[in-house]
Formats: sequence, structure tokens, C-alpha cells
Amino acid sequence: MPAIAPADITGLVLAGGQGTRMGGVDKGLQPLHGVPLALHALRRLAPQVGTVLVNANRHLAAYQAWGAPVCPDTLPGFAGPLAGFLAGLERCRTPWMLTVPCDSPFFPSDLAARLATAAQAQGADLAIALAPDGPGAPAPLRPQPVFCLLRSALRHSLADFVAAGGHKVGAWAAQHACAQAAFDRPGDDPRAFANINTLTELQHLAGAPGDAKA
Repeated sequence: MPAIAPADITGLVLAGGQGTRMGGVDKGLQPLHGVPLALHALRRLAPQVGTVLVNANRHLAAYQAWGAPVCPDTLPGFAGPLAGFLAGLERCRTPWMLTVPCDSPFFPSDLAARLATAAQAQGADLAIALAPDGPGAPAPLRPQPVFCLLRSALRHSLADFVAAGGHKVGAWAAQHACAQAAFDRPGDDPRAFANINTLTELQHLAGAPGDAKA
């Protein structure tokens, strides 16, 4: 397979959830160090890819103010990450798309490169990260399927999967040649794939000494 260049990848920040465990607030707009979580993700993702999109379903004007195109779900009822994937693929104009959630502000700055290397080496149509869930998380490494590099040509497969009632990223990915990239090198941030689910977790992270700003 030819090398996957950053210009061939569209990055998608997934911020379309209901924020149920945060009391129903729009998670992507909650501040960390004075910057909304989804904007942290967008800034971290943009240097790794050719163009960026944001998937959001509420407060669209707030997301649009950041300058990236915003693509709401085309499926009703906050249908989950795959609805965000599908919304992004419908706007994607590059051969590949890379998804990241809005609530993991420390994801690796070389995420795109390492997933692209895995996809290329394994001749795969998509690649997902393998990593601990956060500091102190038990081994072995676990799939982190919302950190996913996928061919944009998979849009029709995904639409069919969702139309048939499917909703799990891993179950859909298993239908295709799926590479895995381990993020367990010395020096990798153990918090990289930890996600912030509650306002208490967000407040704890914001108050932790020495936190690098995303």
C-alpha cells in the first residue's frame, strides 16, 4: 500500500453525545484550563491531518466559531459514535478519516502517523488504537475503537451496518481488515486515551498540578 500522507486524512472530533454522565451538559464545550474540551481535541488533531471537521448536535454556533466545518448527525436521537462516523464520512473528501472523541484531551500528537503506519503495514482498511484506559489501568492493552483511522470508501458499509441496527464500533470494524496500533512505548503518556466522563473527573484533571495543556 502507498504511504498515507497527512493531506490524505480528514480529522473528525466527535462531540455529538448527550453528556449523560455529566448531567446532560454539552461535554465538548466544558472547559479545561479555560478551553473547551472539543477545542483541545481540535487543536491537537489539526497538525496531524489535512483538514478537520467537528461532529456536534447542540450549540452548533459555538462549535462553528472555531472555524472548522460542523457536521451534525444525520441519524435521529443521539445514536452514538457510529452516527458521528457516518456524519463525518458524508462530508469527508479525502481517502481516509481519523476520528477522536472530544473528551480525551491528551491523545497522542503522533496518533495519525502511528495508525497510518499500522494500516499500511497490515494492508488494512482501518486501524484502531490499543492502549490502557488511563493511568493504573490493568493490562492487557484494550482496543480504543473511537480512535479510528478508516478509509472513506467504507461509508456505504457503515450506513448498511447502522441501518441494520448495529451501533458498536468494534463490531463494525470486525467486518473489515482492521489493523491495531499499540500505544505502549516508553514515554507514551498513560493518560493519552483516558476519557473524561463526569464533571468531577474534569475538575480533578483541571486541578492536577503539572498538567500539560493540550
